[in-house]
Amino acid sequence: MTQPQALVLDFGGVVTRTLFETHDVTEKALALAPGSLTWRGPFDPASDPLWQAMQADEISERDYWLTRTREVGKLVGEDWDRMETFVKRARGADPDATIRPEAVAAIKRAHESGVRLAILSNELDLFYGTELRQRLSIIPLFETIVDATYTGILKPDPRAYAAVGEALGLPLQACVFVDDQQRNVSGAKKAGMRAVHFDVLAPRQSYAEALTHFGLVL
Repeated sequence: MTQPQALVLDFGGVVTRTLFETHDVTEKALALAPGSLTWRGPFDPASDPLWQAMQADEISERDYWLTRTREVGKLVGEDWDRMETFVKRARGADPDATIRPEAVAAIKRAHESGVRLAILSNELDLFYGTELRQRLSIIPLFETIVDATYTGILKPDPRAYAAVGEALGLPLQACVFVDDQQRNVSGAKKAGMRAVHFDVLAPRQSYAEALTHFGLVL
C-alpha cells in the first residue's frame, strides 16, 4: 500500500470555525440583536430545512450560503449577493480568530513532521476573498491550494481530487483528505484517496484521526 505523504484539507469548516459556530461574533460585528441568526446547520439540522435540502443534494453548498448571505444582508439593510461580503463583514477584523485551534495544532504537527500540506476547496476565495486569506498566518504552511473559485471544478467531481494530486505530484493513494461534507469524502475515496469525514462537533477527534494515517499523535 502507498504510504501517505500529504494531508489535504478542505477549508471552511475544517480549518475555520463554521459561521454556525460564530453567530454571536457575527451579530456583534453587524450590530444585530443577540439571537437574530437562528440557522444552525449541522448543529441543529431539524431547525434548518435549507441545510437539510443541501444535505439531500437538492441545492448546492454555494446555493445554501448565497441564500444566507442575502438574508443577513437584508437584516442590516443592504443587498448582498456575494458570500465574500458576508464573511468580510462578519470576520474581517481578525481572521486568525476564526481558525480552529485544533487545526493550527494539527497543521503545525504535520508540517514539523515533514507531511506535505494542501488545501482543496470549492470556494476559498469566492467565500473568503484573496485579501482575507492572505492575512491568515497558517496559509504559508500549505504547499499548494486548489480552489474551484478558479478551476470551476467542484468536489465531489473526480477531477477536483485529481487536480490536487497533480499539483502535489503525488498519486491520490498518497494523500489523506479531510472534509466536513460526507459527499466530498465519499468522492475522495472513489477517486482513490484515504479520507476522513470531519465532524464539526468533534474537531480534535477528527484531526487526531487524520494524523494517525501518518503515525502522528495530536
